[in-house]
Amino acid sequence: FAMANPEPEIEYDLAVSTRKDIIMATGRSDHPNQVNNVLGFPFIFRGALDVRATKINEEMKMAAVKALARLAKDPVPEQVNIAYGETKLIFGKDYIIPKPFDPRLISVVPPAVAKAAMESGVAKNPIHDWDKYIDELLERMGND
Repeated sequence: FAMANPEPEIEYDLAVSTRKDIIMATGRSDHPNQVNNVLGFPFIFRGALDVRATKINEEMKMAAVKALARLAKDPVPEQVNIAYGETKLIFGKDYIIPKPFDPRLISVVPPAVAKAAMESGVAKNPIHDWDKYIDELLERMGND
C-alpha cells in the first residue's frame, strides 16, 4: 500500500510493471484499490452513534474492517460499475476493497459496528430490530 498523497511512495504503473503478482493500493482514485477513510469513518460513526456507544473500541473497528472485506467479495451492483466506468468489478488484485460510492456500505458497515459495540458492552442504546434499523439506514440514503 503506497499511501502518501497525492504522490504515492511508488507510482502505480511502475509497481505493477515490476511484478505480475503485485496487489497494489494507493489513496488515489485514479488507480484500482483506493484506500480512503470515507469507507470507514462515516459508517463507523453511524453505527456508534446509533447505539450511543461510549467510545469507539478495537472490536468496533475490526467489525468495520471485516464488513468491508466481506462486501468486497460480494457481487458488485451495476450502479457501482457504471459510476466508476467499469464493466464488471470482481474481487481480485484490482478490487480488494469496496468503492466509496457503493450504496451497500450504509446497510453493511454500521450494523456490524453497532453489533460490536453491543457485544463489547459500550452501547447505551441497543438495537433490537435489525431489519428496521437497516431500513432506516437505507432511507437516509434515499434507497427506499
